[in-house]
Amino acid sequence: MKAPALGLTLPVIRLGGRPVLGACELRFGAGEVTALLGPSGVGKSTLLRLLAGLIPPPEGTRIAPADGRPLSGRIAWMGQQDLLMPWLDLRGNVALGARLRGERSDLRKAEELIAAVGLAGREKARPAELSGGMRQRAALARTLMEDRPFVLMDEPFSAVDAPTRHRLQGLASTLLAGRTVLLVTHDPLEALRMAHRILVLRPGATGAVADELPMPSSPPLRAATDPAVLAAQAALLDRLSEAA
Repeated sequence: MKAPALGLTLPVIRLGGRPVLGACELRFGAGEVTALLGPSGVGKSTLLRLLAGLIPPPEGTRIAPADGRPLSGRIAWMGQQDLLMPWLDLRGNVALGARLRGERSDLRKAEELIAAVGLAGREKARPAELSGGMRQRAALARTLMEDRPFVLMDEPFSAVDAPTRHRLQGLASTLLAGRTVLLVTHDPLEALRMAHRILVLRPGATGAVADELPMPSSPPLRAATDPAVLAAQAALLDRLSEAA
């Protein structure tokens, strides 16, 4: 079952008196991955923090899941840093959300997700015993443990090497299928492999403006060697150069 679509209407978003995001209407498709790219400081992470409720929405903001229910309490977040607790083992880190909320942890589900991300047998390992790629897989399992329909991902694989990133993209695409995902990334190929839609934020006089990029016809997860993907990557790099 697909997660619902998400509509977002924004006025101009200002930080420190400076316009960051321009007034816009955005829609994130039901059960789809929308990738958000653009130069540093253009407002990508600000948009994620607003959706997550980490910054107060200004007057005129409308966040509207298509099922009519509030967004609050239905979001999972995965960031660039794994943020694993060094004193907890892998199973405890994956089940951390319930513990922080004072709820009973479903340790069997945690173990199933640990196996799903390829870490079976490492349930009792501490973060210091895991490689960077393993730690990001653990962070992915923790994100999935929340079982939320909406997932916000802020450069989730940028801290690992290229081969590990490639593998994690495939793993995430499989395990996040059916959820409505907003993926912030600086990697054009990552966006083209994983996303159904790509939005490029470019600076404007009254804040950043989102342009949609035409996508290859093949669905995610696209092969990095697909000629259509390579052509789209070149076009996306040109668009990003213009937006910088």
